[in-house]
Amino acid sequence: MKLRPLHDRVIVKRLENETKTASGIVIPDNAAEKPDQGEVLAVGPGKRNDKGDFVALNVKVGDRVLFGKYSGQTVKVDGDELLVMREEDLFAVIEK
Repeated sequence: MKLRPLHDRVIVKRLENETKTASGIVIPDNAAEKPDQGEVLAVGPGKRNDKGDFVALNVKVGDRVLFGKYSGQTVKVDGDELLVMREEDLFAVIEK
């Protein structure tokens, strides 16, 4: 199933956190925090300004982004858990 977000929304897939600390301690799944990083899978066309023109979003497909732990709405698509959120809910793009 393909998703096409509307307006200024983006679809993000969470990136998995490390399950082992730097010292080698394994963190069980139920004690691990939700990851706050993800990869942008789809981007909406943008938000309309006062004149009715679209203002393009600052993120693009493939960007790695930071967001709040409880940001966005979780949806399941083809067995994958994805987040749908507004661009303003994103904190930063992770540069390579």
